[in-house]
Amino acid sequence: MASWRCVRVLLTNSVFSVHKIHVPRRTLCHVAHRPCRSSILVKNGSKWVSLCQYSTQRSEPEKPREAPLGLADELLAAKVQPELEKEKAEEGDHESEKEKNEKAKRLRRLTFISFGVMMTGMGGVLLWTWGAPSVDAEGNAIRDEFSDMPVVQQYVMRTWRAMNDMNKMIQEPSRERLLPEPLKEPYIQPPYTLVLELRDILVHPEWTYETGWRFKKRPGVDFLLHHCAPPLFEIVIYTNEQGFTAFPLIDHLDPNGYIWYRLFKDSTRYVDGKHIKDLNCLNRDLSKVICVDWDGEAVSSPRNQLKLKRWDGNMNDQSLLELAFMLRTIAESEVGDVREVIDYYRNFEDPLAAFRENQRQAQEQELITKQRVEEERQSKSFTSSWASSFLRRR
Repeated sequence: MASWRCVRVLLTNSVFSVHKIHVPRRTLCHVAHRPCRSSILVKNGSKWVSLCQYSTQRSEPEKPREAPLGLADELLAAKVQPELEKEKAEEGDHESEKEKNEKAKRLRRLTFISFGVMMTGMGGVLLWTWGAPSVDAEGNAIRDEFSDMPVVQQYVMRTWRAMNDMNKMIQEPSRERLLPEPLKEPYIQPPYTLVLELRDILVHPEWTYETGWRFKKRPGVDFLLHHCAPPLFEIVIYTNEQGFTAFPLIDHLDPNGYIWYRLFKDSTRYVDGKHIKDLNCLNRDLSKVICVDWDGEAVSSPRNQLKLKRWDGNMNDQSLLELAFMLRTIAESEVGDVREVIDYYRNFEDPLAAFRENQRQAQEQELITKQRVEEERQSKSFTSSWASSFLRRR
């Protein structure tokens, strides 16, 4: 079918005369660029317009025949095709990576904005809360050293002071004197103070799938507390653990009440990221204080620290039995300054083994002395009996 599609003429208020003429088949329409089948002349007044009639069916251009590929062409195509696919995949990965980076940047930006808003709000709340002046029972403001300053400066200075107090509370012990004054007569105050670490000296934390976290009691704890109890030692637990964790453990370890005082993390001094036991705050004479711990850097006075090996949970350990004998020997010997004894045993890697060896040598020396005394006594008795029998004969 043919159709008039090349030129559209608006037929309004005009009279046209139409004449059909024929043109060669290969003539192209200058509008549609398609072969014309015939041409029509249309008269508009004194002018003639030529219209083309052409087929609406598009003629497909003839495709050139492809020559068969040779072996080299096939190999080249096989090599180039994966590379092209790889390049396309890399371009896709690059685009996806770019999208991920943009999303990450947006997320970071939103995070920083949220964090800034949150910190600004918290700073405002702290400034309003800590910077406000103290009030009395009637709600009237109490004057302080910042009352004569401008209002904004007052709030800033009071907040700064509160932050310093908070930092001081974290770093320094909760009080200047951790223990009360020694007992006066008629009460009995033990002459020596024994400070014990709880973790890895008396108990050891252990985790299993069946029980979770639990604390193992070291063999010999009851023996140690019983033989070092008052009136020989004033026993104090001084540990870096929190009170809500250590308090029930101590209750379980000491049902007889041999432990007089309990000091926890709030009683330590925070120095260079580490909690230190400040023995100077014990309110006791350091010449009578023995601190048993496994960490050589956890005590402020190294001369008062009797360092033991860290217990790893071995239930065949007998160190606390030897420690009880050692401490009891020091107390019964009425040592004037325990730091001199600790200075001597600090030269040994294992103080308990050194004490055990000294005890063995002392026992051997005592046995040798007893044998000599016994030999002298027997010799004197034999001489006296021989002299008396000789005199009787005369």
